[in-house]
Amino acid sequence: MTDNLLSKVPLFSSLSQQELDEILSTLEVKSLAPNEILFREGEVGEHFCIVTDGIIEVLMGGGLTGEMMLNLVQAGEYLGEMSLILPGGHRTATARARDQVTLLSMSRVQFFDLTKKHPELLSAMVNVLSQRLDAANTQSFLDLTKKNKQLQTAYDELKAAQAQLIEKERLERELQVAAEIQLSILPDELPSLDEFDFGACILPARQVGGDFYDVFVLKDNQIGVVIGDVADKGVPSAIFMARAHALIMAEADISMSAGEVMQAVNRHITRLQKSTQFVTVLYGILDLKTRMFSYARAGHEPPLLLHADGTVERIPHSPGMALGLWDKVTLDERDIMLPHGSTLLLFTDGMTDCRNPEGEVFGLERIKQKLSELNHNNAQQICDHLFETLKKYQEGSKQDDDVTLVAIHALSSESTVKIKRQK
Repeated sequence: MTDNLLSKVPLFSSLSQQELDEILSTLEVKSLAPNEILFREGEVGEHFCIVTDGIIEVLMGGGLTGEMMLNLVQAGEYLGEMSLILPGGHRTATARARDQVTLLSMSRVQFFDLTKKHPELLSAMVNVLSQRLDAANTQSFLDLTKKNKQLQTAYDELKAAQAQLIEKERLERELQVAAEIQLSILPDELPSLDEFDFGACILPARQVGGDFYDVFVLKDNQIGVVIGDVADKGVPSAIFMARAHALIMAEADISMSAGEVMQAVNRHITRLQKSTQFVTVLYGILDLKTRMFSYARAGHEPPLLLHADGTVERIPHSPGMALGLWDKVTLDERDIMLPHGSTLLLFTDGMTDCRNPEGEVFGLERIKQKLSELNHNNAQQICDHLFETLKKYQEGSKQDDDVTLVAIHALSSESTVKIKRQK
């Protein structure tokens, strides 16, 4: 059976059966386990091998990352002749068993004795080497083309990632500018009075948000107070917030009632606005002589009144409609007398809707409970304490909405009212 195998090897096809038997009697039988190395690239070669069973992988860079397959030598084929022919006798590739392999090994001396006795073997060998070289060149070209495509893909992906990074940095810079512009819209300081003090806090859910507030001096010993919450978050809501704030400030200067200001602002927004965005607002006018706070509420959270004795009252309310959705809106309009030592708290629904890690909302009752403990604090302290309580409740969980607080505290002193115009 073995002699038939040798007769099918192209290198020995011209030899007689007797000559094949003579060759077989001189060859050494070797076995290789799967993945076992027959020889390595760069080693000095001393043997020529004929595969009788199994498959040998011929590799460049064998065992290294990115090794390249040159050829598969199967039963009836041979390998290792290059190191016996080339000057120096070094292996030009690595040979590794793919599976269980049996082969016949011929030494360098046996190989040259055989070629001297049968010089026609050299011609056959040259033909086989030419075929292998052509196949190796083709494979190398295909591998090189594949790697070039991979490199081009990697380059394109890197270029796209760089462009995305540049765009991300540009957007972050623009968001930072937008945040600075938004903060500049809010008051730098609140009015300083003898009978009232004011406090405020704002915590956007994103870098920019849709909540806003303001406390500003009007003529005739009056103070305007506004708090608003634009639907949605991010840059679009921030732009809408800036427009709503500017319209309220402009209309408030005309000395209209709170309800008339809100109606006028709604007309402007519905005439100018082309999207489905809307804003809930509470705008009120504090009369410093009468201590009356007259407000109009457009779909916003009703305020809470903290009395001097620590009791908390939610101001009675009727339904109200947000600004920006309909040409005509129904407003909840109220007048509240602020007794000495009391505090009126305005807030956005981000306060009540804020959740802890378990998903439970902060809720109105927690605001009222905490507020009842703060009756001896000024307006800003009340806002700060409520914010700290909310942050502890969150325990680092994601904030879903902007949170804004505004407090109006009626001092116990009966001194003369003095107003300092804010910036």
